[in-house]
Amino acid sequence: MPYYVYILRSESTGKTYVGQTNDIAHRIKQHNDPECKLTLYTKRNKGPWVLIHCEEFPTRSQAMHRERQLKSGQGREWIRANLLDQKAGDC
Repeated sequence: MPYYVYILRSESTGKTYVGQTNDIAHRIKQHNDPECKLTLYTKRNKGPWVLIHCEEFPTRSQAMHRERQLKSGQGREWIRANLLDQKAGDC
């Protein structure tokens, strides 16, 4: 089963969120569902949240490693330099 690292962006505030999952469509719905308690960051920060980037990995371990990279200072720089002008992405 593949795992995905994804980056969401709030259309209202421009903030970004990095996460990983094995069901990208379901996870994005959770981030935009005000009743879901599993997504505290995206509940505290106004959306709607849209997918701007997604990467596929064969194992959860590899996806978690990439998620940590993207949450680092260098990863945030990469996101700003390469993705923030885009509105939506495909996975």
